[in-house]
Amino acid sequence: MHRSRGLSTALVLSTAAGLGLVALPQPASALTAPVAFTADDLPTWQTNGIVWALAEAGGTVFAGGTFSQVRPPEGGSGTARNVVNFVALNAATGDPTSCDLSFTIGSGTATVRALAVSPDKKTLYAGGYFGAVNGTPVSSLAAIDIATCTPKANFHPSVSATVRALAVTDDTVYLGGDFSSVGGSAHARYAAVDATSGAVKPFQADVDEPGRAVAVTPDGENVVLGGDFFTVNGANSHALAVVDATTGDNVRTYPGFIETNSVVKALDTDATGFYTGNEGTGGGVFDGRIALDLSTLDQRWRDTCLGATQAVKSYQNVLYSASHAHDCSSVGEFPDGRRHHLLAEPTTGTNKLGWFPDTNDGLGEGIGPRAMVVSETSDNKYMWVGGEFTTVNGSAAQGLTRFAASPDTGAPTVPSVSAESLKPTEAHVRWRASLDTDDSELTYRVYRNGGSTPVSTVAGDSVEWSRPQLSFTDTDVTPGSTYSYRVTATDGAGNVSALSAAATVTVPTSAQKYPAKVLDDGARLYWRYDESVTPFVGDTSPADQSGIHLNGPTLRQTPAAVTGPSTAIGFDGSNQIVYSDKSTTVPGQYSIETWFRTTTDRGGKLVGFGNGTTRASSNYDKHVYMRNDGRLVFGVWTGTARTVTSANGYNDGSWHHVVATQGSSGMALYVDGNQVGTLAETNSQSYSGHWHVGGDNLNGWPNQPSSSYFAGQIDETAVYPSVLSATQVQSHYTLASAPADSVQTVRASDDTYVNAGATGTSYGTSTSLAVRGSSAYETYLRFDLPSAPAGTVLKSARLAVKTTTLSSAGSTDDISVRPVTGSWSEAGTTYASRPAVSSTVAGTLSGATGLSTVYSATLDTTALSPSLGDSYDLALTSTGTDALWLWSSEASAAENTPQLVLTFGAP
Repeated sequence: MHRSRGLSTALVLSTAAGLGLVALPQPASALTAPVAFTADDLPTWQTNGIVWALAEAGGTVFAGGTFSQVRPPEGGSGTARNVVNFVALNAATGDPTSCDLSFTIGSGTATVRALAVSPDKKTLYAGGYFGAVNGTPVSSLAAIDIATCTPKANFHPSVSATVRALAVTDDTVYLGGDFSSVGGSAHARYAAVDATSGAVKPFQADVDEPGRAVAVTPDGENVVLGGDFFTVNGANSHALAVVDATTGDNVRTYPGFIETNSVVKALDTDATGFYTGNEGTGGGVFDGRIALDLSTLDQRWRDTCLGATQAVKSYQNVLYSASHAHDCSSVGEFPDGRRHHLLAEPTTGTNKLGWFPDTNDGLGEGIGPRAMVVSETSDNKYMWVGGEFTTVNGSAAQGLTRFAASPDTGAPTVPSVSAESLKPTEAHVRWRASLDTDDSELTYRVYRNGGSTPVSTVAGDSVEWSRPQLSFTDTDVTPGSTYSYRVTATDGAGNVSALSAAATVTVPTSAQKYPAKVLDDGARLYWRYDESVTPFVGDTSPADQSGIHLNGPTLRQTPAAVTGPSTAIGFDGSNQIVYSDKSTTVPGQYSIETWFRTTTDRGGKLVGFGNGTTRASSNYDKHVYMRNDGRLVFGVWTGTARTVTSANGYNDGSWHHVVATQGSSGMALYVDGNQVGTLAETNSQSYSGHWHVGGDNLNGWPNQPSSSYFAGQIDETAVYPSVLSATQVQSHYTLASAPADSVQTVRASDDTYVNAGATGTSYGTSTSLAVRGSSAYETYLRFDLPSAPAGTVLKSARLAVKTTTLSSAGSTDDISVRPVTGSWSEAGTTYASRPAVSSTVAGTLSGATGLSTVYSATLDTTALSPSLGDSYDLALTSTGTDALWLWSSEASAAENTPQLVLTFGAP
C-alpha cells in the first residue's frame, strides 16, 4: 500500500459551537470500485441445515440442499416453516415465497446439490439425490415450471446416481456427478439431455472420477468440466477439461496442470474467461482459483491462496469466491492465520479487493459458504450466499445470507492513534489505518485539542492484512505546550467511525538526542513503545513500518532504557510479541538494534525476522536471541545456522544495548557499545516476512533456549537498511544516558469556583469552572507538585485548561494566574469564605475565545520552584466582564485539564 500524507496541513483552532464535528462534504462513491456489493449482511430467512446450491430468476432466489426447516432471521418476525431440501425466497426481502417444493427419496437421505435456470428464466432445473418432487416421480434430475412452481412431468430422465452440477442452454441441460448411466445409456459422470423432454443427447464426455462442476462457454460452442477425474474420454486431464458442446469430444485437456491432490469444485464463465474453484487435500496443496482466457483456453492467472474454494462467481469484472482461505502469503497477501470465507479479486489478477464479509465454518465438514448467486431487481442487486455456516459477520445466521449493492451502512473501525514530539518544532501524529469491510479507500480527519474542525485530512488505502501507518506532522506548536489529537475514519458512503481515543503529547523545549541520532543514522523501523493502548505500535521512522501487539504485552514500563520521557514494553515470556504490520524483505546489508532488561533463565528471542504474524514462523532468521545462561546469539540461515555468540551473559536485571549487523564484511554483534563477536558470513535466507520483538520460532537453532519467548523489558527497537559502524553503535550507547529534558503533567487534585452572585454557595462538585471580574467569578486550583528529578531544575511550567461547550464559554478578556496565599477546600469554599490571593501574576491566559478548546498560559518558574514536592494553589481572576467557562477535573470532557505541564532539565 502506498504511504499517504496529509492533504491539508493548515491548522485552525475551532470556534464552532457544540461537541459535534463540523459537517463536511461527502464523496459521491460508496464502495471502492470495482466491488459491487456492500459487506453489510441483510436479514434473511435461515435454514436448519446445509445449502448446497443457489439459482435465481426474476427477483426470486432458489436454494437447495439438505434441510428440513426455514425460520425468520435472528430477531425477525414470522413462524418457522417445514420444508424438504428446498426453499424459494424473495431476493429483495429475504422472505420465503409461496413456492413450496419437496425433494424426497424412498430410502436414504434426499438432497439437492445443483440448481440452474433456463436462459428464458421460465424453468428451474434441480439435480441431486432424490426420487420425487412434490410426489412426482423423478430420478435425481427434475425440471420445475417457475410460474406455477410445479414439476414438469414430461421431463424425467433416469440418472443412476447423484447429480452434482448443472448448466443449461436454450435446448440442452448438461449434468455432472457420480452417475454411470443416464436414460439407460452409459455416461460416465457427464451427460447432456434435451431441455424440454429430458431425452439423452449424443454428448459423450466420460471421466473416471466424480464430476463436480460444469459450465457452458458464452458462445455455446464448448463445455468446461471440473471435478475429481484424471482422464477425460481416455485422455490424461486431471480435474479440468474443455469439450465440444455437441459431441463431448475433447477440445482442450490439461495434463499436469492441476496438482493430483487438488480437485475442481466450482466453475463460472464470463465474456472473456472461465474460472475454477479448487479444493486440495493435505498441506500446501492448491486450494485457490484459476482464471483462463476463452480465446486461448490458457491460464490468465492462478491464485494460490490456501483454504478450499467451494464457489466462484464472476460479476462486473470481479471474481467473488467462497472458501476458507487462511494463507495467501504466496500471492503477497495475508500469512497463515484466521480463515476468510468470502473474498473478491479482479478477473484480471489475484490482488484481493476491499470486500470482506465473513462467515464461520459452521456445520458438516466445517467449510462455511458453498454457493453464490447474484440477483438483480428493479432497484437493487444482491449477492446471495448459501452454505453450512451458522454465523455471518459475527452474528447468528445459518445457511443463507445476502449482501446488497446499497446502502452501505457499516462504518470503518476506530483509528488507533499515538503521538510523539522529539524536537521543539513539531508533533508527529500517527495511526493504524482503519478497516472497512467493503471500502478500502478511506479518508481520515485529524482534530486537535477537542476542536470540531479538522487540522488535517489524509487519504489512505487498507485491507485487513495491510493496515499501514498513516501520519500527520503538526508544525504549529509551541515548545513546552501539550496537545491532544483525535482521528476519525470515513468511507466512501459517508459512514464515519467514532472519534479515536485522544493521543496527548508535550512538545519538548529541546531536541531528544538519542532518537535524533537513530533517525539521522537511517532507521527504517523505530519502535519506542510509548503507546498507552493496544494493539498499535507507532513507527518513529519515515518508513511508517508500524507494529501490532499480540497477546497483551505490558505497556509504558519505567524506567526506560534511555533518558527522557519515553517508556519501555514488558513481555511475560509466554506468547506476547510485537510484529510489524507490513510484509517486507530484508536487504543484503542491515542492522538490528534494541535495548533489553531481564533476569530470565529461560532465554527467548529478542528481535528477529520471520514469515509469520499471529502464528509461529516457518521461515525465521536474522534474529538475536538469548540462551538460558543469558548469552546472546545473532543468527542467520544459509541452509544451516550461522551464528555469533557473546562470551558473557546479560540476564542480570540491568538495561543492555545490543546491535547485530550483516553486510559485505560479514556479521558482527555488539553489546553495550562494544563488539563481542564477528563471523565472515554475508548470506542469509531470502523471503518476505515481518519483524518480531519478544518471541518467534527458534526450533533447530544452536543452544535453543527453554522458551522461544522473552521474559523482560525491551525498548528502542530499530532496524536499518545499512551496516552501523562501530562508532555509530558506541554513539548510540553513550547518548542513551545523556541528560535530557523530562516533562511531567500534573492534573489538579482539587478545583472549584466562587460566585459573587451566590455568596454562600459551594461549587466543588461542579463540572465547570468560571472566571469573570464583574459580577465576580474566581477559580481555585490545587496541584500536588513532583520533586525535580535528581540533577535537574524546573525549566518551564504551563497551565492548561479547556473551555466548555457553552455558547458563551470563550472570553476576550485576559485571565490572570495568581498564587493563592489563603486556605480553601474544594467542598467548602464559597464566595464569602474565599481565600486570599497574591497580587503577583504568575502567568496570563489570553485569547481563550473558542469553545471546547484547550488553552494554556506560561507560568513563572520562580513562583513554582520553591513548592516542588509539595502542594501548590493557583487562582484564575479577571478584571473584565466577559466570563470564561472551563471544564473542571470532574468533567469527562476535560481531557485531564486543568493541568500543569512541567519541564525539568539540567541547570
